[in-house]
Amino acid sequence: MGRDAQRMNILAGRIVAETIKTTLGPRGMDKMLVDSMGDVVITNDGATILKEMDIAHPAAKMIVEVAKTQDDEVGDGTTTAVVIAGELLKKAEELLEQNVHSTVIASGYKIAAEEAQNIMENIATNIDLDDEQMLTKVANTAMTGKGAEKAQDTLGKLAVAAVKQVVEKVNGNWEVDLDNIKIEKKIGGSVEDSTLINGIIVDKERVHSGMPERVKDARIALVATAMEVKETETDAEIRISDPDMLQKFIEQEETMLQRMVEKIKSVGANVVFCQKGIDDLAQHYLAKEGILAVRRVKKSDMKALARATNARVATKIEDLSESDLGKAGIVEERRIAGDEMIFVEDCEDPKSVSLLLRGGTEHFIDSVERALDDAIGVVASVIEDGTVVAGGGAIDMEIARRLGEVADRYSGREQLAIKAFADSLEIIPRTLAENAGLDPIDLLVNLRSRHESDGTNIGLDVFEGKPVDMFEEGILEPLRIKEQAVKSASEAAIMILRIDDVIAASDLGKGAAMGGGGMPDMGGGGMPGMGM
Repeated sequence: MGRDAQRMNILAGRIVAETIKTTLGPRGMDKMLVDSMGDVVITNDGATILKEMDIAHPAAKMIVEVAKTQDDEVGDGTTTAVVIAGELLKKAEELLEQNVHSTVIASGYKIAAEEAQNIMENIATNIDLDDEQMLTKVANTAMTGKGAEKAQDTLGKLAVAAVKQVVEKVNGNWEVDLDNIKIEKKIGGSVEDSTLINGIIVDKERVHSGMPERVKDARIALVATAMEVKETETDAEIRISDPDMLQKFIEQEETMLQRMVEKIKSVGANVVFCQKGIDDLAQHYLAKEGILAVRRVKKSDMKALARATNARVATKIEDLSESDLGKAGIVEERRIAGDEMIFVEDCEDPKSVSLLLRGGTEHFIDSVERALDDAIGVVASVIEDGTVVAGGGAIDMEIARRLGEVADRYSGREQLAIKAFADSLEIIPRTLAENAGLDPIDLLVNLRSRHESDGTNIGLDVFEGKPVDMFEEGILEPLRIKEQAVKSASEAAIMILRIDDVIAASDLGKGAAMGGGGMPDMGGGGMPGMGM
């Protein structure tokens, strides 16, 4: 209760932050996560580490929520957000020990977070969305230190090309739906062999060996229903009394399947993707007509195929028309790493694309996928917002410096909280220095003085061990990463600080169902965070 509850909650939050702090930056270390089954994940991606960690403490879970929000909103910067949240809690604890009330700290943090947002917007740089070189630098920054450095240029260009292909203008604004970029992983080759397919890769094979392996100028039919003889809706029994009736019954089934194939052929389709099953006899008829068919295609793949080829998914074969067909330059079955896959390529301005990732081992290819995910996320953010800031701790140092000036405008104890918030942001360059084996104190002093004299873009070059202009070095991040990180971290820290008691509840669901009179002592706000 009281001070003990606050101390324990702050400690739980700080432990989570300390755990992933060493993964920050290009020189960050990796974590090996081992589950009860002995499966291993090796990564330095903050979101992945926190998602896989077995965390029970409710306050610690709130810090994990910070990472989840950051990952959902931007796709990168999860470690930054959690490290800032942990440092905010640490500074808050120091103020609590000086008898500054937690409400005052929360109020100061709120003011500081709002001021920080204004500062970031003022110092952000607008970039031209056609500047592929700048977008590639943003992608490369996101991938630095994530096991994909040796192929950074290849992957960075792939990420930019993929995002630019699927971007769409909605109500005058650029929007990117990341679900339209599909990543397929195949072990074998090197990461430099990874390619962007202007179309879709379907991890399936032809249903019949007699079908063509390669179809040029493909006219694609997407069918959501099964190409099989339907069972009756109601329970029915067919009594057959002589062989002729049986023969007629079999012929009738064959005729139904033949009609389906004839309908597909009549509309001009030479490739069929079926969401459900295809009867053996239907496969035979399709092969005879030279139509390439694939069955049991995932619903998500059907949607992607529709967007890539400009086709419409038909729910009934009878309703299929020529206008429903999609187009692709080539549809081909290829053998990749021992598995057959269908490549739908050379689509005209596809709004859904696939990236084929290659790599030597499963662990390596997984880490490359996580790095590429981050790169795609940040490129999408920059295209949607059109703003970037300097990386390498530059923006954090500049906000800290300017917040120090803002704090002087406030009197009373809130000033202490604003200054604590400013100091907390310096944890990013400090951690970058520590993880690179550099002296954090000397570098921070040097960075502060450079920010006083040289402007806003001076950050820490961890390879050279000195402050440099991050824009000149090409270390850039989307403004949205920093905005979201500061916002999420401050909200989580404020919420944890406002908890003064942790109470064991029998069933929060029942408590809510009781209405106002169920648990009068809880007062509606009894246990924020315990339900997480």
